[in-house]
Amino acid sequence: MGNKNKLEDEKSPSNLGTIVSVRSSIVDVMFKEHLPPIYSLLRTGKDRKVVIEVLTQLDSHHVRGIALTPTEGLSRGMMVEDTGGPLKVPVGRGTLSRMFNVFGSPIDREAAPSDVQWRSIHQDPPPLVRRSTRSEVFETGIKIIDVLVPLERGGKAGLFGGAGVGKTVLLTEMIHNMVKQQKGVSIFCGIGERSREGEELYRDMKEAGVLPNMVLVFGQMNEPPGARFRVGHTALTMAEYFRDEEHRDVLLLIDNIFRFIQAGSEVSGLMGQMPSRLGYQPTMGTELSGLEERIANTDTGAIMSIQAVYVPADDFTDPAAVHTFSHLSASIVLSRKRISEGLYPAIDPLQSSSKMATPRVIGEQHYFLAQKIRETLAQYSELKDIIAMLGLEQLSQEDRNIVARARRLERFLTQPFFTTEQFTGLKGKYVSLKDALEGCERILHDEFKDFSESDLYMIGTIEEAIAKKLKRGQS
Repeated sequence: MGNKNKLEDEKSPSNLGTIVSVRSSIVDVMFKEHLPPIYSLLRTGKDRKVVIEVLTQLDSHHVRGIALTPTEGLSRGMMVEDTGGPLKVPVGRGTLSRMFNVFGSPIDREAAPSDVQWRSIHQDPPPLVRRSTRSEVFETGIKIIDVLVPLERGGKAGLFGGAGVGKTVLLTEMIHNMVKQQKGVSIFCGIGERSREGEELYRDMKEAGVLPNMVLVFGQMNEPPGARFRVGHTALTMAEYFRDEEHRDVLLLIDNIFRFIQAGSEVSGLMGQMPSRLGYQPTMGTELSGLEERIANTDTGAIMSIQAVYVPADDFTDPAAVHTFSHLSASIVLSRKRISEGLYPAIDPLQSSSKMATPRVIGEQHYFLAQKIRETLAQYSELKDIIAMLGLEQLSQEDRNIVARARRLERFLTQPFFTTEQFTGLKGKYVSLKDALEGCERILHDEFKDFSESDLYMIGTIEEAIAKKLKRGQS
């Protein structure tokens, strides 16, 4: 039904072509009269269910396209219909609380939304004159992020990490926390991720009562590369409507931007392009920029994006990670080593960075405190080798104090999440920036040197550590 609405919105098709060849998801089509432009949508197969996007014009009569749906049943000589326009998706309030695929068709077993407009997924980034230059900090309620890696309102933040280090958990926690603070719209875009995760997220958001201000868009990992490659553009087009037409702030969560690059690599390989370094497509930088540059602050509203980035084999020099880094205002690096130490969220404070962490943006007090925390943790990191070889007793008293402070800071910067309550049995905590800074400052001033490290582990505010110690003393 969703596709039917969309077709009515497109020009009535009269330009017909014939399939010349089908190779996996790549289809070559011959048109005798009018050659469709790049990004045109073609339909063929039984009930016109096979959808093809034109990627290149081979000559004056032939185009080559990528199928966005499976190509079973296609054969040479089949009739192809030019829809007369690019892929269009629904935008508007009717999309809220719904789950869509790359075509804007609902996949939540409910009727297609009626109160919507249809808009092309291929849009230009906002011009420079319309962009906002204000720098504001976005509070997440997660201590280690707010203190050491402050996020920018309307900026782009990346969650970097290998498989199983907690990227999706951190993204889900941010949705929960932002609903408390954010009065805007959240759009979750799943690119090439597990369908199970999408279904769980939908149920969790429904139970938490935040679905009325959310849109979920999924291109699952079993879908053709063309669909996974375009699903990010679909979500972004929906986000741009709320920013430009309704002047609302939008939180765009992408899980996982590496799968977008991977889908582009598959499409490039199928199209017969020569791969560049490590097998990636030669056009990777252009494709990623085309998506990332549309995520921007304008004079009417802001799209803030948090993107999970899978790092192949934990190698941060991989071209996919390097290209993604260049677009971000904050990089949150998740570390497997911290998971082995039981420190959750497993964010590496020394590898993570933010362009917002300057005295002008976050204030001098916050800046100098963050620098002092980093310095303490860096000194502890350097001393770890000596401790491993000679033991803690061989350190000077000053170095021992640094180690004690750093270990207490590490434990205070852990935090129980709302989204993991059912697994850990610990009630989730939202901690304001003021409380997080106060706790870190008091630890650096050695107010808690008589406290056990476990008193500071997995708590919210520093007051909870005092309550824990009192409770221990009474028992």
